[in-house]
Amino acid sequence: MTKIMMTAAWMVMLGCTMISLCQASFYQEAEVLHVTGKVLCQDCTQSYNEWAKGGKPIKGAKVSITCMDDRSRVIYYGSDATDGVGAYDLTLNKFVNGKKLNLKNCFARLVSSSDEVCNIPTDFNGGKSGIKLGRPSAVYRGSVKHVLKPFYYTTPMCDEPDTTHGKDDHEDS
Repeated sequence: MTKIMMTAAWMVMLGCTMISLCQASFYQEAEVLHVTGKVLCQDCTQSYNEWAKGGKPIKGAKVSITCMDDRSRVIYYGSDATDGVGAYDLTLNKFVNGKKLNLKNCFARLVSSSDEVCNIPTDFNGGKSGIKLGRPSAVYRGSVKHVLKPFYYTTPMCDEPDTTHGKDDHEDS
């Protein structure tokens, strides 16, 4: 019985290793990367459950991806507008000017909202400050996809005031 369990465990481990190697191989072959996600409006006037989970899709919101070189210079910039369900699909080539992009130096962020009321960017899931691309979410036959958590906008009513400045900043000298 123990021998059978050890053999089964070995086969599972070998299978996982082979899948990882195959994914790595597909990742190396892929030249085009997709970065996808959604942009939603978060309404603070709703109950907590609705506020946290019930974001309304924003059609026409703009999301960008920026890649920097090792000296912090922009070497790639691209953007995409969201569709009717708030989804975007940024497509970028893994090679720019003959050099391979270092995806650790690429980040996605909110650019603009088409909603006249819900247009204050939030930093939930890094939408305002930008989120660096991590490991791909899906690798399949030369296709590499990074699926990001949703980005959110909110209304001016829900925007938190900037309290980083002390009262000393406003005193006369």
